[in-house]
Amino acid sequence: MLHHSFLPFFAVSSLQASSATLTPHPAFFRRSSGDSAAAMALKSFIDAGPGCHFPIQNLPFGVFRPDGGSPARPGVAIGDRVLDLSAVASAGLFGGPVLAGSDCFHQPNLNKFLALGRPAWREARATLQKILSSTEPVLRDNAELRKKSLFPMDKVEMVLPVTIGDYSDFFSSMHHAKNCGTIFRGPENPIPPNWFHLPIAYHGRASSIVISGTDIIRPRGQGYPSGNSPPYFGPSLKLDFELEMAAVVGPGNELGKPIDVNDAADHIFGLVLMNDWSARDIQAWEYVPLGPFLGKSFGTTLSPWIVTLDALEAFACDAPKQEPKPLPYLAEKVSKNYDISLEVQIKPAGQKDSCIVTKSNFKNLYWTVTQQLAHHTINGCNLRPGDLLGTGTISGPEPESLGCLLELTWNGQKPLSLNGTPRKFLEDGDEVTITGLCKGDGYTVGFGTCSGKVVPAPQ
Repeated sequence: MLHHSFLPFFAVSSLQASSATLTPHPAFFRRSSGDSAAAMALKSFIDAGPGCHFPIQNLPFGVFRPDGGSPARPGVAIGDRVLDLSAVASAGLFGGPVLAGSDCFHQPNLNKFLALGRPAWREARATLQKILSSTEPVLRDNAELRKKSLFPMDKVEMVLPVTIGDYSDFFSSMHHAKNCGTIFRGPENPIPPNWFHLPIAYHGRASSIVISGTDIIRPRGQGYPSGNSPPYFGPSLKLDFELEMAAVVGPGNELGKPIDVNDAADHIFGLVLMNDWSARDIQAWEYVPLGPFLGKSFGTTLSPWIVTLDALEAFACDAPKQEPKPLPYLAEKVSKNYDISLEVQIKPAGQKDSCIVTKSNFKNLYWTVTQQLAHHTINGCNLRPGDLLGTGTISGPEPESLGCLLELTWNGQKPLSLNGTPRKFLEDGDEVTITGLCKGDGYTVGFGTCSGKVVPAPQ
């Protein structure tokens, strides 16, 4: 955003493949210091090679339709398959103390599951890693259940995984803030002093958030006037992408009761990739004095799979040192980011090949997602399950790590060459694809893709 931005184990009561009932051992849901090493050794009967984004160590959650006429239902990505959680639940395989009897996987979205909190999330993850294990016959040897519950990923339709009640977008990359400030205000004082004291954000538009693969219609609006002429009006001439990620809120908080920053992780289910499409000319003309509006609200794209914080824990790293020290309500006992490699490719209109334009990393964020959530609630604002918190554009210190065309082309002054095709900003027909992944010991935890193609403005 530019603001002017687990090995689990079961006691198996019956191993008859058609009716096996899994009863969790009490220790099934306890974490230990050996969990990470055990996770590395996990193997599924569904193949997922080292480069696959969705091995058994990941198990991201989404919502899908097996075909166009079927109702949406929750699923988990495993290899090149989608596991239907409603089928797993109907088979009685979620037998833990939190999820037994719950209908949270018989919903058209993940909101009810998210509201149950971390005990439910960890119970589900442990159950799924067990039943998908190469050593567990309950699903592996049950042909009927496999037919009901496993679908080829390339045949299903993914939809938004949650109903998003509210969406806020932060401005948490210092490099992005500095570059944008330099472009618009000069190099003397590019970052306003308040930026180092609080995670700045604006309230975005949830209704125009779309799933990856949805076309983005070029917005129309006003731009800066030329001389004494009236403001420009028409299709945006400076359409841009923004490389972002977003936190998906789990249990919320009551109105008037802030969330402690050291408890904030229990209120974040996981992360998704996000493209905060931006019309820079519309944005520049309208943002004073209240911030982004029509320059942002025409479309925001999300990747379909939510990667949980538990899946990302093996990739946690120290967050940058914050100076000056944040106020006590933002001071974390453990301040961490995640080592998530991010990449943006643009496929120019009419061309077959894409060009990599950005390579950045989630760990470039100055303000952590837990600080963002805590700050969002410090005034008593209530968050709800499914709310979305965008990180803001994730730019790094290197020229190739800049997270938007505004920075990469220095507001159009230095055009990029995409396979010989010059680009200052996005043209109609251009397709932008964001990917993200973490490299483990012999496995990858990935986010899939977040993509969208620009189509012309209406006449």
